[in-house]
Amino acid sequence: MSLNLEQYVSEFSAQNINGEHLLQLDGSKLKALGMTSSQDRATIKRKLKEMKASLEKARKAQEKMERQREKLRKKEQEQLQRRSKKTDKCSSDTTEGTNEQ
Repeated sequence: MSLNLEQYVSEFSAQNINGEHLLQLDGSKLKALGMTSSQDRATIKRKLKEMKASLEKARKAQEKMERQREKLRKKEQEQLQRRSKKTDKCSSDTTEGTNEQ
């Protein structure tokens, strides 16, 4: 509707075309849905291309954030392990000193 193509809404609805299905449509499928105007098909295909690019960009950003979180989590885990080893060593040194006395 935002593209001023309201005349196709009823057919898209009748065919249960949702967002996921919409992204899978190509020119021949659009034509089969009653979109006879090549200009209208071009408009939809251009908008779909923009949407796919936007989705891909968002997916990559999400993956990047997940990688950063995982890297941070590993770094924190390593720091905890180092602290634990230091604590164990200090405890062991203290125990050895007590035993020698």
